[in-house]
Amino acid sequence: MRDEDFSQFIECFGEATHRTPVPASTLTKWGDILPPVLIDYWRHEGWAGYGNGLLWTVNPDDFEHLKDSWLKGTSLENFDKFHVIARSAFGNLYLCGERTGRSVSIICNHNEILALKNRLKPKTLTAQNITIQSLFGASDPDDFDNSNPNGKLLFNRALKRCGPLSPDEMYGFEPALILGGNPILENLRRLRMDPHLLILRNFDTPKFPIL
Repeated sequence: MRDEDFSQFIECFGEATHRTPVPASTLTKWGDILPPVLIDYWRHEGWAGYGNGLLWTVNPDDFEHLKDSWLKGTSLENFDKFHVIARSAFGNLYLCGERTGRSVSIICNHNEILALKNRLKPKTLTAQNITIQSLFGASDPDDFDNSNPNGKLLFNRALKRCGPLSPDEMYGFEPALILGGNPILENLRRLRMDPHLLILRNFDTPKFPIL
């Protein structure tokens, strides 16, 4: 049975448009590492894409190398042991720390790592539940979209122009924003996420504002 936060999330994003069941062995592996409510979501919902691929819940194991690449050389690299638990259509990575819960986001297209200072504090796994529930229950689809210089949202137009995303794909800008590219629909491409995010990380050191 869905809790109030995930029910609110489904009301806003709709039912999953792509779903992969999570093996029992994986639930056991992460059961003492990640917040119980997240494991419960995985058990009942699987790893899935929502809002036609706007937001995806993911297998952290598939993203460890990307997370390590983006955190390398930052003050967060050894602050906590972080894992990617969700990602957006535009390659944003949403991290959960083993000690701190859901507290860090990597906004790859904009070369930023965002940390919520009030959440970068040790918590028990059960106390971390609220950080997961807020990611889903308090979210609006616009929170995961990108906009052009005129403030016009891009996701639905990218979906129509470029086609729907597979679990290993994202919408990326070419040329990259870090290289001076413009965040406009005409510059969006459907790209393999793994190589593209590694390429973006190699262009420059991420900006690191703490909110």
